[in-house]
Amino acid sequence: MRDGDVVVIGGGYAGVRLAKRLDETANVTLVDRKEVFFHRIASLRAGVHPAWTTTPFIPYDRLLSKGRVAVGKAVRIDTAERQVVLATGESLPYDVVVIATGADYPEPARFTGTTVEEAAQAFAGHQRNIAAADHVLVVGGGPSGVELSAEIRLARPDARVTLAHSGSALLHATGSERAGNRARAWLEAHDVEVRLDAFMSPGNDFGTYRDAHGNLIDADRSFWATGTTPNTFWLRMAGHSDWLNASGHVKVDRTLRVEGWPDVFAVGDVNDVSELKITPVALAQADLAFHNIRSYLQGSGKHRRQPRFYRPVHRTPLVVPFGPSDGVTMVPVPGGETAVLGGRTATLAKARTLMTPYMRRQLGYTAA
Repeated sequence: MRDGDVVVIGGGYAGVRLAKRLDETANVTLVDRKEVFFHRIASLRAGVHPAWTTTPFIPYDRLLSKGRVAVGKAVRIDTAERQVVLATGESLPYDVVVIATGADYPEPARFTGTTVEEAAQAFAGHQRNIAAADHVLVVGGGPSGVELSAEIRLARPDARVTLAHSGSALLHATGSERAGNRARAWLEAHDVEVRLDAFMSPGNDFGTYRDAHGNLIDADRSFWATGTTPNTFWLRMAGHSDWLNASGHVKVDRTLRVEGWPDVFAVGDVNDVSELKITPVALAQADLAFHNIRSYLQGSGKHRRQPRFYRPVHRTPLVVPFGPSDGVTMVPVPGGETAVLGGRTATLAKARTLMTPYMRRQLGYTAA
């Protein structure tokens, strides 16, 4: 006997993990506007190297053995009728609905368009632009900005590459000064100009950029790795503004439910849990939501399992690749310190494959 109807809106890392875990016990429908899973971790390299153009796209067709994937855009959650309405007009009834629509990332870490062909064309366009540029500017010194700068430098050793960061140290949000210093040392050793305390904005002329001190930079191409925006505009348009905080994130309680709604959950980048918004954290939220959704669906009474509370993850291993064969790995250790490991660990853990074999296996495909 299956427990009930669960609609998971959003087929990113958290949504895929949750839908797969619920597939054996509930009637699961995963809703996503794309026909494939977008492995965003591989997207920065795909935007630079032609051989990686199609790597981020993994079909959904082997993910669920009993449930289904509905390709379409959710436009409304009808809490009165307990159904999700798609742009196609289809209505999906639910006993539990999960908002897992993630966040919008700057290019090239974005699925541009609505089809694989359109997204691949966008990657190819970035590749051509980078190949033809004399000077590429990357704005943002967090993990994505550092990784993208390294990928561009290795692909274009003859071009000028500048990384401008508004903070006083690279990777400062990770809390590891040593990791930031290592990233800066690698970049500068490979002739990437690193500008710190350099908040950038477009200049008055096309192709020019100005920092907070008034200094101008001329660049053929620029990429802005300066943050993400939660994909919740559709909720606001559907009349659920009260579910959102000032930054547009979905407000959740300690069980990852939308405040005041026992049958509505939100997991991953889309919610307002204060923690690093990275893939391992999204997976951890999906696992806790799985337990709480099952507890909710499996009846009431004194024998009903109690929900678990989510504990925000502020310290977790983090790998920042410098291309396919180097990088920096941060591992939390007791006492609040962070161990910083060298390139071999980063290469084995992430840099070489960007976790592509792992995600292919999660979606039912071979690692290759």
